[in-house]
Amino acid sequence: MTDATPPDFARWQPSYDTPPPGHVSSSRLERVLRQGHFAVTAELNPPDSADPADVFTAARPLAEVADAINATDASGANCHMSSIGISALLTRAGYGTVYQISCRDRNRIAIQGDVLGAAAMGVRNVLCLTGDGVGVGDQPGARPVFDLDSISLLRTIRTMRDDGVFLSGRRITSPPRMFLGAAENPCIAPLDWRPDRLAKKVEAGADFIQTNYIFDIPVFERFMARVRDLGLDRRVFILAGVGPLASGRAARWMRSNVPGIHIPDAVIDRLDRAADPGEEGKRLCIELIQQIRQIAGVSGVHVMAYRREHLVREIIAQSGVCRDRARA
Repeated sequence: MTDATPPDFARWQPSYDTPPPGHVSSSRLERVLRQGHFAVTAELNPPDSADPADVFTAARPLAEVADAINATDASGANCHMSSIGISALLTRAGYGTVYQISCRDRNRIAIQGDVLGAAAMGVRNVLCLTGDGVGVGDQPGARPVFDLDSISLLRTIRTMRDDGVFLSGRRITSPPRMFLGAAENPCIAPLDWRPDRLAKKVEAGADFIQTNYIFDIPVFERFMARVRDLGLDRRVFILAGVGPLASGRAARWMRSNVPGIHIPDAVIDRLDRAADPGEEGKRLCIELIQQIRQIAGVSGVHVMAYRREHLVREIIAQSGVCRDRARA
């Protein structure tokens, strides 16, 4: 005998809300940035689990200080809980999220459908990524798609949002009201080309940028100087990527094995000499945030504390970057 009680659809129904004037979404992250505050986003380490409690356990220390939590999409070409699943769980719990989409595993039909689905579940921020090649992950026999890349993905979602149509030209009844993001890596050669690459992403529709890890402040300062020369700092919000290194050994491993990571020898030497490398890595992260805060054109930081999420609240508090504003 089946239960005849109908489901309570009214229990949780995210509204299709209208963005405030001058905004493209109702995202807290967008609101904080447009108000001129220094924003903080943080990356969640996705679980190898179907238990939602594992997501919330990882999210809680981030949510205390982050304006939005990034849900990664099989980064490094390794399988974990999906970014759309994590984004939906966090949104339902009241957290702001950044839904990451990689072009590696989906074609344009699947991506457009996922964007509508995420928007219907209340997700208001999306980060558009090309995605790491399958060869760097633990299932190298997987078949990559790459129907789109990060720039064409930005154009696709902007078309859906602003023009209210799919790529086919078919009308979307209720377009996705999303704040569009992209990634950039200021510290990887060719360095002179990086600001021009950023300009292409801004032209394609990026509203905000999250960079890869910044451990080399002089290189990042040169990047930002060129960004200002091009006027891009007035067109896009830039959040610099930071994170606490656990040890010199961990830093060397990241530099050798993680695509797009630049860690100067001086940073590794500092960790090697420290009596407590983990504490020194945290201190270094705090110092980097404080230095980044002083660079013109930087609108916030994106904290990536892989397996060290418990440190994020302390890092942000000790950096002092959010003392000028109350939590909204």
